[in-house]
Amino acid sequence: MNQTILQFLKRYDFSFIGSMTAIFLVGVLNLYSATHDQTHEGLDLLWKSQIMWFFLSVTVAVAISFLNPKTFERFSYVAYLGTLFLIFLVLLMGKVGMGAQRWLVLGPIRMQPSEFMKMGLVLAMARYFTKVNPERPLGFKELIIPGIITMVPAVLVIVQPDLGTGLLLLFIFCMMIFYKRLKWKTIGTLGGIAVVSGILMYNFGLKEYQRKRIHTFIDPYEDAKGSGYNAIQSEIAIGSGRLFGKGFKNSSQASLNYLPENHTDFVFAIFNEEHGFFGSVFLIILYLVFFMRMVWLATSVQRFYDSILVIGVMSIFFWHSFINMAMVSGLLPIVGIPLPLMSYGGSSMLTFGVGVGIATSVSNSRNFFN
Repeated sequence: MNQTILQFLKRYDFSFIGSMTAIFLVGVLNLYSATHDQTHEGLDLLWKSQIMWFFLSVTVAVAISFLNPKTFERFSYVAYLGTLFLIFLVLLMGKVGMGAQRWLVLGPIRMQPSEFMKMGLVLAMARYFTKVNPERPLGFKELIIPGIITMVPAVLVIVQPDLGTGLLLLFIFCMMIFYKRLKWKTIGTLGGIAVVSGILMYNFGLKEYQRKRIHTFIDPYEDAKGSGYNAIQSEIAIGSGRLFGKGFKNSSQASLNYLPENHTDFVFAIFNEEHGFFGSVFLIILYLVFFMRMVWLATSVQRFYDSILVIGVMSIFFWHSFINMAMVSGLLPIVGIPLPLMSYGGSSMLTFGVGVGIATSVSNSRNFFN
């Protein structure tokens, strides 16, 4: 019996859950540091809630890791349609908060379906591209159906309004189609469409406060006490950390509440202030190890569905990390994108748990399901 357990443990891939746990431990300590003295609205207790969400997410990840990846392929469209249905429910009966209608509240349960939509989209894209000849580069006509599959939830999410998550769905789609391979003519066509769409979106699709975010990105000091305030305070936090930081629980931006949303969108800025350049490099290396492990897995599996599914999961983590870090550093306009496993949030934590479970399942399939 002991020999059987030992053999199982040797064959089970703990790398993804291990990486998830390592990043989470850094994140929950940072969350505690950022909120420990903010007793208003119970912010000082968020780290405890985050730990509970993490244990739930790990439980989900472990449960999913024992599934055969063929199960994901079988239920890919069901998952997509289910999450799309939840997005529709948000528009019909969602709870409004901070000027947006993004949440469903069912008794004590509060969830943000747009987070789950990311994984639903990845599953649907992986299933569709598996049915198209994997060896043949995609032409523009072959992108029409997956484009519709992506644009429907993206538009519904942007209408909430949640521009950041809507654009994130498009970025996930782009990474997956580039992995699938595109014809050069298709790349040129998509580039032209992107430029025209961007111009039209800016002039006719964006709300005034969204345009202000772009102006703030170009020159945050134009409205230093208004739309540029968060960007300026974030840069101050990062700059004041210097090489080694101010130390654990010593963030002035957090303790004096100069930087709003320091437990969600701006956790990386607080981490920079307390641990400096070298601390941030350490955190980035943790993410890079996680990303590279997924890229390695995508290139080592035999089934195309498994390969593109892992790339899709990796793209969720990558774009969240890249956009959040660039946003708080002043390299991109500020949008509401959380940093994976660092920012507070139950729905996002569960989504990342599902992603880790899927990646572990695909990796385990090389030893358990062949």
